[in-house]
Amino acid sequence: MTSRIISLEADREGLVKFISAQALPFTVDITKGKRRTVLQNKLQRLWCNEISEQLGDQTPEEIRGYCKLHFGVPIMRHGHEDFAEDYDLIIKPLPYEWKLKMMMDPLDFAVTRKMSSKEKTTYLDQINMHFSHEGLILTQPQE
Repeated sequence: MTSRIISLEADREGLVKFISAQALPFTVDITKGKRRTVLQNKLQRLWCNEISEQLGDQTPEEIRGYCKLHFGVPIMRHGHEDFAEDYDLIIKPLPYEWKLKMMMDPLDFAVTRKMSSKEKTTYLDQINMHFSHEGLILTQPQE
């Protein structure tokens, strides 16, 4: 599978050439927007560590699983029909504790890694809002 971010007209032209050179049949998926950024991923990890440290009774991985299930899954179910189908078939019928385990290593059901940059921003905003209302203090990114 090939994945490309198209930001410039030259990128688009290169993609058209690439597609023209492919043998038939093949499938193309186009996603509006760009993928989540490394800075967003680093912020998520930082916040999981900070939340874990402040709560004191959950590991950063448990916090990550909680956030994926409570904030990431609704975002992805809303915007991605294929994700919703997979989630509803595989995860939804499970008891809550198992759902959490499915979000964490080693099983790690793909949620945030499929997000666009805009979806990841929404996800991070929801985490920030939820845990700030719980009285936790999270590092705020510089603009």
